[in-house]
Amino acid sequence: MMQTCSEQRNYPIFLECRIPRMTEDMARSVLLSFVNSKCCYSNRAARELVIQELKPQTFYRVRIPRKAPISVSVQYRLETFNETRLYEWTFEPYTTGLIDGPQNGAPPRPWDIKVQPPQMFQDDTKKFRVPHSSLVKECHKCHGRGRSKCSGCHGAGRMRCVTCSGARQKAKAKYLKHQKRCQMCSGSGRRRCSTCSGRGNKTCPICKGEKKLLHFIQLIITWKNNVYEFIFEHQLDFPRELLNKATGENVFKDENTQAYPLIDFPYPEITLASQRAIAEHISSFTSTSRILQQRQTVELIPVTEVHYCYAEKMYLYYIYGMENKVHALDYPERYCCGCTII
Repeated sequence: MMQTCSEQRNYPIFLECRIPRMTEDMARSVLLSFVNSKCCYSNRAARELVIQELKPQTFYRVRIPRKAPISVSVQYRLETFNETRLYEWTFEPYTTGLIDGPQNGAPPRPWDIKVQPPQMFQDDTKKFRVPHSSLVKECHKCHGRGRSKCSGCHGAGRMRCVTCSGARQKAKAKYLKHQKRCQMCSGSGRRRCSTCSGRGNKTCPICKGEKKLLHFIQLIITWKNNVYEFIFEHQLDFPRELLNKATGENVFKDENTQAYPLIDFPYPEITLASQRAIAEHISSFTSTSRILQQRQTVELIPVTEVHYCYAEKMYLYYIYGMENKVHALDYPERYCCGCTII
């Protein structure tokens, strides 16, 4: 559901009715599925438990680009999709072809180059050759020869024999003084260099034998989606990391070139989080990059506390997310089957 800045006061809290109401039969069925997926859980308790109370919880997730603070029952998220541009000199082997150098005009500035951005909120990096920035130079590695001295034999073409270590002979056995001529180097103490095949040089790794290099300015464009999350907890003893992975119902979405802070949201903590997140992103990204798009959302995450009785004791488990996941730390029928988790 899209809303403009002027509509932000009428928050669609009524959308909670989209979430199916949890019933006892559903709660028991979900727990049974969860228990049956665990090798060390018996389904006896799930079949025989007596549900005492179902307590639905109201959770919202609000998202804003970057780091997430302390857990809370309302979750807010802001995403800022920005573009960063950087110039750097680079080179490649020059073969043939026209050279687009300064004689054709001055190289454009980084932000003057028109580039089609990728899909919004998708990270990407691309590199482009800047027009009118090319020039040809002699290869600095081989000094225009196309070949360079072999680093293995230092141009000699031969290396010390590794079998006899250059001694030309080797002992027949450790406990015998008698020695015989090394068969690997035929007694010369040196062997042909395997790196350059005895030539003493090899194709220059920089210019690939072309003798010249084409130098040019390269434009590096980085698109990054920066995410800030804030979750406000409603006195519920529930692991935050589980909420982060749960799927919720989207009840508010605002997407524009620049997002505006929420106003008079039912939870003041979310209003403050929205103001703080947008201010932080504007401060962090406008000085070094260009903000292309911002998106802020609020999600409703269904969480139901299920209180039940088994073997005259009270227990508790949670059903959360649109997927009806289960969190049951104190399930009574657990045992060790000897399995090993890798």
